[in-house]
Amino acid sequence: MQILSCFGPVGLRRSIKVPLALLALMLMSISGLAQAAITAGSIPAARDVAYPGTMQLVVDTRDVERGIFKVEQTIPVVSPGPMVLLFPEWLPGNHAPRGQIEKLAGLTIKAGGKALVWKRDWADVYAFHVTVPADAAALTISFQFLSATEGDQGRVVATPEMLNLQWQSVSVYPAGWKTSRIPIEATAIYPAGWGHGTALRPRGASVGGKTVYQTVDYETLIDSPVFAGRYFKAAPLGQGVTLNIVADAAKFLAIKPNQLTIHEKLVEQAIKSFGSRPFDHYDFLVALTDKMGSIGLEHHRSSENGVDPGYFTEWDTGPGRRNLLAHELVHSWIGKRSRPVGQVVPDFRTPLNNELLWVYEGQTQFWGYVLGARSGLFSKQETLDALAGIAATQDGRRGRDWRAVIDTTNDPVITARRPKGWPSWQRSEDYYNEGLLIWLEADAIIRSQSSSNRSMDDFAKAFFGGNEGSFAAQPFDIDDVIKTLNAVAPYDWAGFFKQRVQDGPTETPLAGLVKGGYRLAYGDAPSSHFRDSEKRANEVNLTYSLGLVVGKGGQISAVVWDGPAFNAGLTVAGQIIAVNGTSYSEDEIKDAIIAAKGGTGPIRLIVKTGDRVREVPITWNGGLRYPKLEKILVGDGGLDLLLKPKP
Repeated sequence: MQILSCFGPVGLRRSIKVPLALLALMLMSISGLAQAAITAGSIPAARDVAYPGTMQLVVDTRDVERGIFKVEQTIPVVSPGPMVLLFPEWLPGNHAPRGQIEKLAGLTIKAGGKALVWKRDWADVYAFHVTVPADAAALTISFQFLSATEGDQGRVVATPEMLNLQWQSVSVYPAGWKTSRIPIEATAIYPAGWGHGTALRPRGASVGGKTVYQTVDYETLIDSPVFAGRYFKAAPLGQGVTLNIVADAAKFLAIKPNQLTIHEKLVEQAIKSFGSRPFDHYDFLVALTDKMGSIGLEHHRSSENGVDPGYFTEWDTGPGRRNLLAHELVHSWIGKRSRPVGQVVPDFRTPLNNELLWVYEGQTQFWGYVLGARSGLFSKQETLDALAGIAATQDGRRGRDWRAVIDTTNDPVITARRPKGWPSWQRSEDYYNEGLLIWLEADAIIRSQSSSNRSMDDFAKAFFGGNEGSFAAQPFDIDDVIKTLNAVAPYDWAGFFKQRVQDGPTETPLAGLVKGGYRLAYGDAPSSHFRDSEKRANEVNLTYSLGLVVGKGGQISAVVWDGPAFNAGLTVAGQIIAVNGTSYSEDEIKDAIIAAKGGTGPIRLIVKTGDRVREVPITWNGGLRYPKLEKILVGDGGLDLLLKPKP
């Protein structure tokens, strides 16, 4: 029992015996009511009204050794009383609530130099409640953004050589207004002598590393990140597009003229394919690094691209991540200007509806590979080899037996790209590559329905083109997609998408390859593209034989559901330490697979899982297998025509 003291009706002090459990419930109820009083209806919805004043933001990024960005922000206030400040949560391009609120520290809010008490919202941890004093004209907010310094903390965005300034991580905004109606003037202070690239434009020359950018709305600011670095180069590509490059060392900036020409052709081919520019200017932000965290993220007038340090200097060893730039450029048309209705939201608190990501990302994946081939970023053969790998991977997705493609559009929220134990069964963000295959089939259907007079190029110009230079968002829904497709080539497009996207279980959509003049096949030797992928990932990919991928030191990094390794009981927790009685090596396991071909005996592995060591026999006698595309038509088929440069 707990004894409570209270006063009765006549002020007499009394003692009441209350059970501890009941007391706890009473206190919880009181606390809950208090919390409810704070949040119920107290975060105002965004209104389409101009914010009365311009926010000022200053970010000092100079502490790159420790990755600490110091923030000072001034927000004019509308009236005294309750006010809510929001840290961006739902981030475009991430398709999920990925705002790094955990890296905000040292938050103070002042008015007239006096510190105010703030309280985080218990139901929405991205919201901060504060009471504005009667005589306050503005709030001054200061805090630090603490970059990850190791990979297990998240993405590293600052190194002694470069940094990636993402404005959503270094600012807050007032609740109650559409972010596109809130003006802001941003200032960044960079390390002395560093170059920097962004879609923002400065008001004047930088002084002492301090750059003041032109006033924009808050939504545009968040859509305009910065790459800055000690080793920096900017190269104009024509059409208002600039290639801004930061590198781990000066030697990686040795760019040959023909390499720049290929990037110029990428821009040229994109504009020819879509028929217009959805921007007034565009800035590729490219980091040549293995120190700063990898990234590939679209914005309307820029893109963040993290590639290998040897992107230029090791150009002839393989295509590497060159397709990334093509993909992110395409997003300026698809996903940014032409945007699914569920992606057009009033602020960064409103959840994004991802159901049309198979259009948004699937079409971008499709056009990224097409433009990669048309420009020369990838050779035609490298593109065909990449498509073979995509088709083979999707063909092995047993998860299609229970999960439709449209459901994978929820994966950005469900898994946040964390590793999965069984992606071939769980599926992953398959709307990217399965979407590519679906749109490849759509191209083949258009060609067939129009007697080869039309293709996806005609759809792209009709749907994504027009409005030269405008970067205002144009929302669309699935009916708009179907209507435009029918105008290009009449067909049961609604039924087609229902079968391919919504229904399940479904077959792998390989018809686009077949109708385009190729079929998926397997050979006993990897393509140069496949070998390049293995080398860059530092792994041996035996997905199509033993049904597993082995990383450094024999560590199993992937196991295919219902494949030979799976049926032998292996998981990604295992480490292969021996093959047929000999210490593990890449050559040893490949030699064992070759030796077992056509026989009946198993391949015997010694596998260590935790402190347990056991022999695992795997039954596989089909030899080494690698995906490839075999041509089944004489002359140019639809796929050959699709990959040809536009004249």
